[in-house]
Amino acid sequence: MSADRLQQTLDPAGDAEDRMVAMHSDPRFDQLRRSLMRFVLPVSVGFLAWYLLYVLMSAYARDVMATVLFGDVNVALVFGILQFVSTFGIAIMYARYADRKVDPLADDLRAELTGAPAGASAGRTGGRA
Repeated sequence: MSADRLQQTLDPAGDAEDRMVAMHSDPRFDQLRRSLMRFVLPVSVGFLAWYLLYVLMSAYARDVMATVLFGDVNVALVFGILQFVSTFGIAIMYARYADRKVDPLADDLRAELTGAPAGASAGRTGGRA
């Protein structure tokens, strides 16, 4: 679709549904989806593998998980705490990634879709409310 045709289709006076359908054929929208999946897919697979390792070791490697590291702290406790640490780490990494790669393009597309001036998203706070 040409830029002029897309701009006509995205005319703020036009039907909102037509504008949204036209936006789905915009290459920038595909770029936005690819950018999001470039982070979400590998991190999700990695985290699920890490969690599955924790569950399987808790079920089938009880002797390893019961190994005392110091005091009352054993391997299972460390694994459990690291699950929380990795969850918060992923959340922080995603927030930074979204601020750099996802939010600027999403804001531009949203502004174009709604007819607002670019960069004038209400209350932009680095992608997070």
